[in-house]
Amino acid sequence: MRFDGPLNLARWVIWGAASLIIAVLPLVFTQSFAITFMTQIGTFVIFALSYNMLLGQGGMLSFGHAVYSGLGAYFAIHALNLIGKSVIVFPVTLLPLVGGLAGVVFGLLFGYVTTKKSGTTFAMISLGIGEMVFACSLMFPAFFGGEAGVTSNRVVGGSFLGITYGPGIQVYYLIAVWALACTVGMFAFTQTPLGRMANAVRDNPERAEFVGYDTQMVRFLTLVVASFFAGVSGGLSAINFEIVTAENVSAMRSGGVLLATFIGGTGFFFGPIIGAVIFLFFVVALSAFTKAWLLYLGLFFLLTVLYAPGGIASVIVRHLQLAGTGLLGRLRWPYALAACSGLLLLFALISTVEIIYHISEGDPDQPMMSLAGIVFDPKSLVSWTVVAALAVAGFVTLAKARAVVGAGWDDINDELERRRA
Repeated sequence: MRFDGPLNLARWVIWGAASLIIAVLPLVFTQSFAITFMTQIGTFVIFALSYNMLLGQGGMLSFGHAVYSGLGAYFAIHALNLIGKSVIVFPVTLLPLVGGLAGVVFGLLFGYVTTKKSGTTFAMISLGIGEMVFACSLMFPAFFGGEAGVTSNRVVGGSFLGITYGPGIQVYYLIAVWALACTVGMFAFTQTPLGRMANAVRDNPERAEFVGYDTQMVRFLTLVVASFFAGVSGGLSAINFEIVTAENVSAMRSGGVLLATFIGGTGFFFGPIIGAVIFLFFVVALSAFTKAWLLYLGLFFLLTVLYAPGGIASVIVRHLQLAGTGLLGRLRWPYALAACSGLLLLFALISTVEIIYHISEGDPDQPMMSLAGIVFDPKSLVSWTVVAALAVAGFVTLAKARAVVGAGWDDINDELERRRA
């Protein structure tokens, strides 16, 4: 249902529901791990959305976006240390603004160089600047702290209404408020003339130049705005972890936000939010249970590229549109068959990977291993026979399921064509 009143009621409902969910989540998931996980999601959502301002809106593939968030984090943590030493007086609540302003400064400095070119050249220049800043983080320990990084203590100054940012729940709500405000701000940017022109420069820079717009200036201003929000993300990260290291400006972090944004979907505003949650699930949650989490993340990214090149958001939007036609129910049983076969194949894959990892570690004191509550000998013929049988069953049923799902979609497309006719 659409609400097309003058106040755009739909947006108020969506943003209101999002605010309510953010406020209630820590009351439902009260474990310290859950609070920590959600605070990391908040900072990474801002980071991913700021990156999508470049990639999704402006068509600028950057391999060095971590420079702006990382340098923002460094300046924020140095400011936090100055607050602790009573050199300056500044509220910790507004400390992310220090990171944001640092992001703007370096966005102006580096963006002037990088945005002179577009496409592959822009990507290579951004990669070079990222590597340069990473090298500087190890060459100048006086500011960057060397390999150990810069540490601080967020509990500085007097408390305000009992808020000291010592407890994790207070840090969560600080990050939640900033994440919501930054998300609203970045969404508002998409509705501005500059945001619209960024889309035009992405789609057809020649035509944008023909009608009188400076495409380099549009790219430059978009990068500066994105750098501000990336710096805010870095400032929040400094408050949350109370340490900033060279990893914050590394190519690995830039690559991580690229993966998260692409997984979620660059063509939709909420895509990077979904991608950030999925990415951190692998990095934070899954890594606590298996050493092969990076392999699973790579396989998930590969499947996304192959079967959902528009990202997870495109799949969700497509099915929501289909639900509006009343035809989604026709895929109930085909999807159920595909889910069952996919789970069989997934369990076989996970079993194979975990068995190989267990054997490669070669711990003689632990010849047995446990997977999904099942204890077995990873070197026995029976274990490998069961895994092989599950893999074969998964492949066979998945091939059948793909045919059934394809037939279901063909039937739906035919019905849609009849309705249009």
